[in-house]
Amino acid sequence: MSKGIFTGMIIALIFMSTACEGGKVEESLKKDFPKLKFESVKESEVNGLYEVVTGGRILYYYPKKGYIVVGPIITKESDGNVNLTEERMRQLSSAKAKDIPVSKGIKIGSGKNVVIEFTDPDCPYCRKMSDYLKTRDDLTRYVFMFPLTNIHPKAEAKSRYVLCSSDQAKALEEVMSGKFDSKDPEECKDKKGAEKLEEQINIATQLGINGTPAFYVNGNFVSGADTKKFESFLKK
Repeated sequence: MSKGIFTGMIIALIFMSTACEGGKVEESLKKDFPKLKFESVKESEVNGLYEVVTGGRILYYYPKKGYIVVGPIITKESDGNVNLTEERMRQLSSAKAKDIPVSKGIKIGSGKNVVIEFTDPDCPYCRKMSDYLKTRDDLTRYVFMFPLTNIHPKAEAKSRYVLCSSDQAKALEEVMSGKFDSKDPEECKDKKGAEKLEEQINIATQLGINGTPAFYVNGNFVSGADTKKFESFLKK
């Protein structure tokens, strides 16, 4: 038997062993937490702890004791206190960018940097980012309305107003400026506005987005009004 064939067999056996172990962990997770719906299970950076992707977030499973661990894994200070959970979540979210139907969003600008944006018209951090984004001429933005009605009850009506408007970019600027904070916007009577909003909310939900603002900057996920992180993904 040649050395190359022997090496290939060893690699195949290791792969089969790992896959088998992963299958056993999934079975164990289903048994311990039968109501938990998850997308994937894989080994984490911590020995014996498994990463579980579920509902747009990451949990950790310790099969030896049947525990679910909630919270981030952070490296020691000498390694930069890196939030590994946050970085992993960013990787998972960024991988979904290519599947976003940008034609369903509100297109603003024609710059070389593609930014997909999920926003709430009554979110103060969204408004802060809206002011920032208006100062840049190097962006092509695709904006999706994602009103968080549990904390911003008037955001849904404002979102429908934007999507009902003949000039959606202008209407978006109006709601973001606070024009309708003291008075309600014109009621959207076109059912297509409500349908568009539902469609955009569904897109955000399927991506696992649960807060605003949220961005994909040239395919890289950025959560919140983090201009430093945002700019790190821009093409110079």
